[in-house]
Amino acid sequence: MASSHSSSPVPQGSSSDVFFKKEVDPTKHIRPVQSLPDVCPKEPTVTDQHRWTIYHSKVNLPAALNDPRLAKRESDFFTKTWGLDFVDTEVIPSFYLPQISKEHFTVYQQEISQREKIHERCKNICPSKDTFDRTLLYTHDKSRTDLEQVPKIFMKPDFALDDSLTFNSVLPWSHFNTAGGKGNRDAASSKLLQEKLSHYLDIVEVNIAHQISLRSEAFFHAMTSQHELQDYLKKTSQAVKMLRDKIAQIDKVMCEGSLHILRLALTRNNCVKVYNKLKLMATVHQTQPTVQVLLSTSEFVGALDLIATTQEVLQQELQGIHSFRHLGSQLCELEKLIDKMMIAEFSTYSHSDLNRPLEDDCQILEEERLVSLVFGLLKQRKLNFLEIYSEEMIITAKNIIKQCVINKVSQIEDIDTDVVVKLADQMRMLNFPQWFDLLKDIFSKFTIFLQRVKATLNIIHSVVLSVLDKNRRTRELEEISQQKNATKDNSLDTEVAYLIHEGMFISDAFNESELTPIAIDTTSQRNASPNSEPCSSDSVSEPECTTDSSSSKEQTSSSATPGGVDIMVNEDMKLTDLELEKLANNIQELSYSASDICHDRAVKFLMSRAKDGFLEKLNSTEFITLSRLMETFILDTEHICGRKSMSLLGALQSQANKFVNRFHEERKTKLSLLLDNERWKQADVPAEFQDLVDSISDGKIALPEKKSGATEERKPAEVLIVEGQQYAVVGTVLLLIRIILEYCQCVDNIPSVTTDMLTRLSDLLKYFNSRSCQLVLGAGALQVVGLKTITTKNLALSSRCLQLIVHYIPVIRAHFEARLQPKQYSMLRHFDHITKDYHDHIAEISAKLVAIMDSLFDKLLSKYEVKAPVPSACFRNICKQMAKMHEAIFDLLPEEQTQMLFLRINASYKLHLKKQLSHLNVINDGGPQNGIITPV
Repeated sequence: MASSHSSSPVPQGSSSDVFFKKEVDPTKHIRPVQSLPDVCPKEPTVTDQHRWTIYHSKVNLPAALNDPRLAKRESDFFTKTWGLDFVDTEVIPSFYLPQISKEHFTVYQQEISQREKIHERCKNICPSKDTFDRTLLYTHDKSRTDLEQVPKIFMKPDFALDDSLTFNSVLPWSHFNTAGGKGNRDAASSKLLQEKLSHYLDIVEVNIAHQISLRSEAFFHAMTSQHELQDYLKKTSQAVKMLRDKIAQIDKVMCEGSLHILRLALTRNNCVKVYNKLKLMATVHQTQPTVQVLLSTSEFVGALDLIATTQEVLQQELQGIHSFRHLGSQLCELEKLIDKMMIAEFSTYSHSDLNRPLEDDCQILEEERLVSLVFGLLKQRKLNFLEIYSEEMIITAKNIIKQCVINKVSQIEDIDTDVVVKLADQMRMLNFPQWFDLLKDIFSKFTIFLQRVKATLNIIHSVVLSVLDKNRRTRELEEISQQKNATKDNSLDTEVAYLIHEGMFISDAFNESELTPIAIDTTSQRNASPNSEPCSSDSVSEPECTTDSSSSKEQTSSSATPGGVDIMVNEDMKLTDLELEKLANNIQELSYSASDICHDRAVKFLMSRAKDGFLEKLNSTEFITLSRLMETFILDTEHICGRKSMSLLGALQSQANKFVNRFHEERKTKLSLLLDNERWKQADVPAEFQDLVDSISDGKIALPEKKSGATEERKPAEVLIVEGQQYAVVGTVLLLIRIILEYCQCVDNIPSVTTDMLTRLSDLLKYFNSRSCQLVLGAGALQVVGLKTITTKNLALSSRCLQLIVHYIPVIRAHFEARLQPKQYSMLRHFDHITKDYHDHIAEISAKLVAIMDSLFDKLLSKYEVKAPVPSACFRNICKQMAKMHEAIFDLLPEEQTQMLFLRINASYKLHLKKQLSHLNVINDGGPQNGIITPV
């Protein structure tokens, strides 16, 4: 090789100084010559020789180290470089630097030795750089000298003889002008110009030949390489031809038939796809007529499913088909129309269901229609249908009351509807039995109404719960499927797919043919709509009109409502679990609202009748009957709807409070009149009162039923027998006991007024105690009744009456305690206070009897004198008065109380006697005076 592998050389030595003697003019550069490609490194060109490189900056080391400013020559390198002040000191080796030896370079020498061998081999092949540089420099100088003789115009890159200026410069017309007798001279000039141009051509050719000679070895090597390459290409072409012939034979024998079969299979599959696409288009084309047919039969859910499926097919499988460009918007408008139709249909259904005759035994009207409507409304997220049903319930409740009143009023002949126009005024003209029958009829109609509402809401609630349950089960199945798919993907092995006709893969062709039967099963559900044309099944491998992805969303599951109707739960419901749960709660609240509506209407009906004080004028029996009817209706509605409504209960409580006030005032007034007319004499006890007391002893605190005939034969008794004890009482106490039992029975009949009755009964007992005290102990009966005096018999009879009431206070307390709430037990303290007041009153009567005798003793003994006869008149009077006292109270008070009373009287007698004897200075000394005194 003529060239070297080293970098482009630059002329060196003394001969290179000529390049730096004067500045080279860039305009005088020689036109670069395009060199032929070479396998060796690039040789320097004319342009490269004039380019400045780092090799041009050369100076010898002594000259670089010479400092002309120094006075003397330095002795060593350091003083030459750093001056005379440099002091040579010993450098202490660093502790942190290791000691470097030849062993450290062993690895490097081993690595570089192979590279060095390669480098030496290359140096032997290529000539040395210096020899090449000298030859090149000499040749370059000579070539440059020759080339300088050629005008620069020929070296311009844009040299072209088409340019007139260039042409005139190269070939001046003066050399060709023959005028003026200068023909021989011009001919010589032309010949000279021709020789000059020939000379320039020779110079250029010589330089070109020289450049070619420099690269002759490269040319020869390239030509040799070209011949070898042509031989290799020829052999390769022959091998490729043989290989193609063999492949063609193999393709014809082994592959052509199989590939043809695969191509036919692909063509067949494409034809099937086109056929199914056309069938799908035909089916989609029938969507609107089919929807109209479904809407005519109120199949809203089926119509919505068909619209949703068609829209999905249009977006996925028929996207971009020009003939269906307006079908999507038409289906959207049709879907909005179906929404309005469903709302109107549900309103019509609610009106028909709630306003049909209440005598009809069927609780649910057209259950399948209701389920279909609810599913459609849920599918479209129209959740305001409950408000429609609520408004219809209010209207129906009003109509029920109105119709019942009209029917009742029309049956009463005494009411002239022409004179009394308003229905409320006609209703107020009914007496209690008629009005009570009307109220009972209204309550019965309301009960049937609530049962129907509850049944309908149960169907709606079951639909909502079925959708919620399906959503949850679908979500669980999806999670399980995702887990299985993840496991399956990890375990699948990769398969090799071979490229065949039209860029498809063999594995795709087989997979597509395997998936075809699966598509038949998974897509058959969506096309099974009414009046839709079934897909043909001429071939076993023909898929249905839809894809597997679109039909997978339409899978449904069936469940049953409480009425036994199978309902289909669609998977594409748009409601979330939270919305469905909220809707279920709203349905339950609507059931409570139905009960509240009935109660509110009943309260308004009661208030309209109570405007003229009708309810306040009811007697106890009528009010109790009314109260029981209302309580029964409240319990029935609570059982149906699951919650107690408070409006009717509050109205009942309000009327009960008014009844209790009137009830108490009537009995208190009656008791006041009895006490004001009571003469405080022992009264006979009728048999019915004895029976009343006996029933209380048996534990039954209630008024006994009247026995016809048996009561007339029995004669009144002198005393009242209570648990074996005889009570001599006045007539007022007998009636008071009956009044107390009426209070207790009213509590049984109206439990809501227990606390009010307890308070009123306590007030009644306190009133009897205080009023009897005023009349007897306070001697008020003297002015009220006109008694001449209050006798001991009156006092004893009053005490015995109080004792009878005290006897029944624990029984009354137990009766009320059994009907009070535990938190209301504190009200029972009223009975304790009443018992204490009665005992204090009885004690005051006993003290009054003792005081009467005490004043008598004081009066009689103050006149006593110690003289004959014995017994004296004073003691005879004392004994007579004591005998009268005993005779007056013996039949009224029990024996024990009589003994205790006379013991107290005897003590008072002794006290007065001792006082009188001490006043008379009578001493018990056994004398004659002591003998005539009764022993104390």
